[in-house]
Amino acid sequence: MPPRRSTRRRLLVMVLFLAQLLGIVSSLDALMSTRTAPGAVAWIVSLNTLPVVAVPAYWVFGRSKFQGYVIGRREDDNQLYRVLDDKMSLVTPFHVQPSPGGSQVRTMEQLAKMPMVGGNEVELLIDGDATFASILEGIRAAERYVLVQFYIVRDDELGRTLQQALIDKARQGLEVYFLYDEIGSYRLNGGYLAELSTAGVQVRRFHSTRGTGNRFQLNFRNHRKIVVTDGRFGWVGGLNVGDEYLGRDARVGAWRDTHLKMEGPATLCLQLSFVEDWHWATGEILTFNWQPVPAAGADIPILTLPSGPADRFETASLMVQHAIGSARERLWVSSPYFVPDEGVLAALKLAALRGVDVRVLIPERPDNILTYFAAYAFVAPLLEAGVQIHRYQEGFLHAKTMLIDRQASAVGTVNFDNRSFRLNFEVTSWVMDEGFADQMAAMFERDFARSRRMTGDEVADKPWWFRVASRAAYLGAPLL
Repeated sequence: MPPRRSTRRRLLVMVLFLAQLLGIVSSLDALMSTRTAPGAVAWIVSLNTLPVVAVPAYWVFGRSKFQGYVIGRREDDNQLYRVLDDKMSLVTPFHVQPSPGGSQVRTMEQLAKMPMVGGNEVELLIDGDATFASILEGIRAAERYVLVQFYIVRDDELGRTLQQALIDKARQGLEVYFLYDEIGSYRLNGGYLAELSTAGVQVRRFHSTRGTGNRFQLNFRNHRKIVVTDGRFGWVGGLNVGDEYLGRDARVGAWRDTHLKMEGPATLCLQLSFVEDWHWATGEILTFNWQPVPAAGADIPILTLPSGPADRFETASLMVQHAIGSARERLWVSSPYFVPDEGVLAALKLAALRGVDVRVLIPERPDNILTYFAAYAFVAPLLEAGVQIHRYQEGFLHAKTMLIDRQASAVGTVNFDNRSFRLNFEVTSWVMDEGFADQMAAMFERDFARSRRMTGDEVADKPWWFRVASRAAYLGAPLL
């Protein structure tokens, strides 16, 4: 055998041996750290059967625990907690326990490590035009400071409008802070950010690869969308910053989404989530205004629940399971990505079986082909249990909302999928108010009228290749 060929063969053997060794080591890490049993099995099998491909994929996409992030609400042995605990104690006089629903709220408070507070006014914002008109008006009316955080920010017409509003406030002498996710906003060019910085806006990326153990990770995203002005007004929901969110992208078409505006003490809980994220990105502790200002003539209870991969528990998944389990009459859900984990899937079935009106609203065609196929694997058993699945027809549905019985409503950033439940930093605001629930119900009814209801025959009549693709996507659901 020629020496050169023999050398190449020895080198190949060494590479394969090293890959197999790394696969074994990575398998142990997956065994101990992957949060779901199916996810651990999927990674262990792939790491040992195809380590050359699976090992780098695992260390880039496979981890489910975010290292180093300090949660001031939960970790009382850190400086952030000590600073913010005194500030947040000012909200205590506004702490409320609505009835009915008291036990449900107490559980949510334990998950959030934040109280449900009264003294608030809320406004339901349907679709992009209403949402950004409200946000931009709020920014322009700000007198002290502006906090802006989005997962995706585009350098397009809407992005430039937001940019100019922030620049104007910075030039007026206000403190303006702009936080974006480095992966979600990877297309955002340096010129856009430089213009903000030059005008005096404090600009930071969330920096999800920062910290030991996170350096090679691309799997963690800060999916939150938060705007706060002066500690009095806050906005949260499903909309990012880009022309497509206003329905201006012909390829996407009409965009159906939901946001929430709040005024009152609950805004400070939303602000706390921003402060924790800013602390991770910069090491700085922002103080701002922590004096609660109740809304005039309104006393609506709101609970803000941030969640993410730095939590001790799977906060988002537990939140959803608890909400489903608490439903007695009605459970209506809207999500653009519907790949529920086993716990949520079982909770949905049980709710339907005990007679709850369970309806799930999803897009006709989501923008992710894997979740599109995977959803069909979940749909059949849900339909058999009595869950109604509605597919939205008039454009792309992106709203992340829930309506439970006659009082509890949720608007936020959490999708019904593994990524939101375990890998993303998310935030959800729960509103306990019958009047607001009526508005949510009317919104859902309009969406149902623009949707078609799926049937069991529709799933059963799919061709064999579609069913195979659906099952394959189902098996990969823990990794989606």
